Amino acid sequence: MIALALFRTGDKSTANNIVKSLKENALTNEEMGMYWKDNVRGIYWYQAPVETHALLMEVFAEIENNENTINDLKTWLLKQKQTTNWKTNKATADACYALLITSPVRENKGNWLTEEPAVMIRLGDKVVNSADEKQEAGTGYFQKTFLPQQINSSMGNITVSVSSPGGTTQQAASWGAAYWQYFERLDKITPAATPLKLTKKLFVEKHSDRGPVLQPVTEGYTLHPGDKIKVRIELTVDRNMEYVHMKDMRASSMEPVNVLSGYKWQGGLGYYETTKDASTSFFFSWLPKGSYVFEYPLFVSHAGNFSNGITTIQSMYAPEFSSHSEGVRVVVED
Repeated sequence: MIALALFRTGDKSTANNIVKSLKENALTNEEMGMYWKDNVRGIYWYQAPVETHALLMEVFAEIENNENTINDLKTWLLKQKQTTNWKTNKATADACYALLITSPVRENKGNWLTEEPAVMIRLGDKVVNSADEKQEAGTGYFQKTFLPQQINSSMGNITVSVSSPGGTTQQAASWGAAYWQYFERLDKITPAATPLKLTKKLFVEKHSDRGPVLQPVTEGYTLHPGDKIKVRIELTVDRNMEYVHMKDMRASSMEPVNVLSGYKWQGGLGYYETTKDASTSFFFSWLPKGSYVFEYPLFVSHAGNFSNGITTIQSMYAPEFSSHSEGVRVVVED
């Protein structure tokens, strides 16, 4: 705000120095654009990341007016909308205002708000062209479904090209997802690598001279009825997300210790935990970027050979962000 005031009253040198300092403290990457690490959501009135970023867009557009920098700033704002919502009317109005003032119609310049880019997706020997699909008005969203008999191994090689109607490279942010759905035994499932990363481990709690110790349950390890099991779920997320659901399955030979649902708080993260017949669910209204560990106890109830299932996680706001752990099998003997 000081930079804008000084620039508009004639002190352009000081305003440029402020913008230079802001730029030196910014983070930039290809996917998320340009942003500031300290610009986060909080409980205080001034912790308003969308409104703050919209003001920064106005500052850079008016003082520096660099096309690449402005595009990077717009990318972050739109990528935030992909996994979180703009909380208030003021945040939405500021974001729309920032996009409008930074997307003027210029000769030979891309306008993100008016251009309708052409998207071509190649899946092996198959081509999907957005011009041939029915697109949603405003967003350009479309989907294409392939039946099982149409799918072959070459479709695992996916390339996407985005271009403006005039044939030039389009710089506007755009995103999509590819889903491959099939049936598989739970214990044969391998982990998936996405912006959400899950690792599930089982430990059996043993008593020793030093007190309780945790021994990992590895392949071939034999459990016994009455053993106390500690489930450890390690979650890593590379961006802020909202409205996320995590579901952890358990073997039919295991009974949970905690059967009461309730809101919990640990490590700076709040979530609602609820226990079902064959799984435990975790609901996150706000999942900040970082790594988290969740643990809860089970008791082995009877013998047999069981699939312990997998842990799955998915954003309810942006379903393309999902992941799962690998399948685990446990053996219980009398």
